[in-house]
Amino acid sequence: MPSGAGIRLKRRHLPALLGGAIVALRTAAAAAAQPAHVGFISGGDEQGAADFVAALRDGLAAEGYREPDTLRLDRLYADYSLERVAALVTELDRRRVALIVTHAAAVPIVVKERRTVPVVYEFSADPVATGIAADLAHPLLDATGVTLMRAELNGKRLEFLYEIVPDLHHIAVIANPLHPGEERERSELAPAAERLGIDISLFSTPNRSELDRALGEIGAAPPQALLALSDGFVVENRDTIIDFAMKQRLPVASGWAVMAKSGALLTYGPRLVESYRRTAYFVARILNCPSSSRPRSSSWSICGAPKSSASVFHLPCWRAPTR
Repeated sequence: MPSGAGIRLKRRHLPALLGGAIVALRTAAAAAAQPAHVGFISGGDEQGAADFVAALRDGLAAEGYREPDTLRLDRLYADYSLERVAALVTELDRRRVALIVTHAAAVPIVVKERRTVPVVYEFSADPVATGIAADLAHPLLDATGVTLMRAELNGKRLEFLYEIVPDLHHIAVIANPLHPGEERERSELAPAAERLGIDISLFSTPNRSELDRALGEIGAAPPQALLALSDGFVVENRDTIIDFAMKQRLPVASGWAVMAKSGALLTYGPRLVESYRRTAYFVARILNCPSSSRPRSSSWSICGAPKSSASVFHLPCWRAPTR
């Protein structure tokens, strides 16, 4: 065939080729315009997770992700039945979310459950003791996030009580033994108590019946003050603890501001809302990476609960190795 005919043939097909290219470009642009699809799992109910979800949304909005234009947030709740959490992970995987955000008691279950997407979490426990991190610089299982645990602050809380309560020499400590890292918190508290000459009566409260028993024993031989180690169980039962302490005229110290708002004498610890918002930073860093360059867990860091000014951890993107 003469070369000119070949050229004419190509020109004859040019409109179709251009049309196909335009369709492809429009398809790619539409895909790029799709909102980021993020899943959220709570072990509690919608009301209990409301503060966290509101702070997460605020943080994502600051990063440029707003519902419904650039963000789609699928929220699933276990309604305090943790045995349901694994099924919720499977459901979000089926919905093809880009990543999963979780918090509180659901964190270890979500992180350890089989899935195809990364996890960003926030919880009050020790990620190392929980088995989801080698240390704060080396999270495991394609997950990263924020831990509220600041065990070293327990000594400072004790010092505040020592300054406030005259001749303080005996306190009661309420602690949940099921809370990962509780042993570390107690170990941080012991040296401060010894230095200040304060005797500690420890009461393990893994459930409501044990809490009632502990409060009965404390009431029978009252100490001079009460220190409640921070975890979800203590927060959920804060009214019971603080009402008891008020009747006994016992000052209460704890780690989170919600305890002081409920009547505790003092709290000293991380700002919860700021910590909640910090999870959005990790979410955005993952979403902003191309899907083929999502950060590996080996390049992530776990952020300690922020104080008034928080350290920022960079999550570098990585490129999949070429074959």
